Amino acid sequence: MVEFKAVIADTKNGKAYNTMVTGQHANRLLGMSIGDEFDGLFVSLPGYKLMITGGSDKDGFPMRGDLPGQTRKRIMLSGGTGFHPVTDGQRRRKFVRGNKVSADIVQLNIKVTSFGPRPIEEQLKQEETK
Repeated sequence: MVEFKAVIADTKNGKAYNTMVTGQHANRLLGMSIGDEFDGLFVSLPGYKLMITGGSDKDGFPMRGDLPGQTRKRIMLSGGTGFHPVTDGQRRRKFVRGNKVSADIVQLNIKVTSFGPRPIEEQLKQEETK
């Protein structure tokens, strides 16, 4: 069974919220790419529109938006996600994960693009008490 830890960034107040996505809702996210928008119902936020901004796999390797596919690859990086150079022109070969959500992904980074009728805090607290 697929299970994700979703880190939801609220763009209004700058806070981030953690929630677990399991079952059929997690299965619906499989195959989506970085930059895809989806309904907030999948992460217990009905009425919201959310966008995938990144994530990391079971071994901690980050997803990279410009690398197609679901696999982990070792590529030459000069900056961006997965490598932050110390000096100008520095490059390094690093492992990163492709931009598609697969069963190996453990954490998904998500941001809110369209807000729903009720605040996020209220909806997620209600979900925890169930």
